[in-house]
Parts: sequence; C-alpha cells; structure tokens
Amino acid sequence: MEPTEGQFDLAVDTFKLMADNTRLRIVWALLHGEHSVNELASHLLVNPAGVSQHLAKLRSARLVNVRRDGNKAFYSLPSGHVQQLVEHALFHADHVDDNYLEQCDETSHQVRGQR
Repeated sequence: MEPTEGQFDLAVDTFKLMADNTRLRIVWALLHGEHSVNELASHLLVNPAGVSQHLAKLRSARLVNVRRDGNKAFYSLPSGHVQQLVEHALFHADHVDDNYLEQCDETSHQVRGQR
C-alpha cells in the first residue's frame, strides 16, 4: 500500500526533527534506558535547559515518553520503531563510503564560502 501524502509529510517532519546532533544523542542515550533531564545533560555535557527544550520537541512529536515521579520527570522511548530509526541512521552513517564524507565536507565548505 502506498503511503499517503500525510504520512510522507509526517516522515519528513520526523527526519527534520531528528536532524539535530543533540536530539539524536538524546534519543541514543534513551535507547539504553530511562533518564532525567539532569542525567541526560550530564551525560551529553549540555545545559539542562537546552536538553529540556529538545525533549519538549521530541515529546510533541511523540518520539519520547515522560514519566513523572514527584517533581522529577523521566524520559524514555515509546516503542521499538524510534530505536530502529536511530539505529538504522547510525548504521548507515557507519557504512557510508569515506569518499562520500569527503565530498560532503567539500560541498559544505563551498556553500559556507558562498554566503
């Protein structure tokens, strides 16, 4: 069955949301279990306020779950599909040809030089 336009749009929005180094690293950390904002911030060496903002975006897209325990919030992944998305993206990155990476670096430098 062909995906609907809405499904394509949602997939694009998901990729855009995950196209952020910090958010990807947050989800990677959550692959290994539930964490609080402060635990994630400490692990990623990022400001807790920034982590909280990233988690809010991930949560609004239903890419993470939150569980409250008193005044603390603990974040986790909702299901295996988010884990698979991240693992497949990183698997792809691990298997990309070195020449491709060099071309990306050259293109990136050229684009920056045109600005």
